[in-house]
Amino acid sequence: MKFRYSCISRRSFLSWLGGGWFAAFITSLVYPLFKVVIPPYREPDEVSLPLTELSDLQSNSVKYFAWGIKPGIIKKNDDGSLVAFLGVCTHLDCNVQYLPEKRKFFCACHEGWYDENGINISGPPPRPLRRLFIYPEGDQLLIRREEKA
Repeated sequence: MKFRYSCISRRSFLSWLGGGWFAAFITSLVYPLFKVVIPPYREPDEVSLPLTELSDLQSNSVKYFAWGIKPGIIKKNDDGSLVAFLGVCTHLDCNVQYLPEKRKFFCACHEGWYDENGINISGPPPRPLRRLFIYPEGDQLLIRREEKA
């Protein structure tokens, strides 16, 4: 069908379409390089939580907290001690959850399993869950990442 009056010619439409494809192609090449130079995320050095949030935590149960944009997990052991982990799988950074009835951490993405101490026991995870260090300070609980030597 031919239009008598048109806002745009066929030639200019095809030029814009070709230019858009070219721009998308160049962007797909440049974007990964940009992400390597400027990483999108920097994890925090420390997070503080009020101890009152953890006062009602039962043994063999967990509390989730924000570790930057990733989840963190605080687990209360049977002896009353607290342990903190980064709550993402070491395989592909999927979120893990704690199953108290099995006393294990589970990653649903590829069925990775960790024991209650965060040690990888089956599935594709290559390393244990990353441990975070807990320091009580007054009425706050400071959670810090490990220092790199």
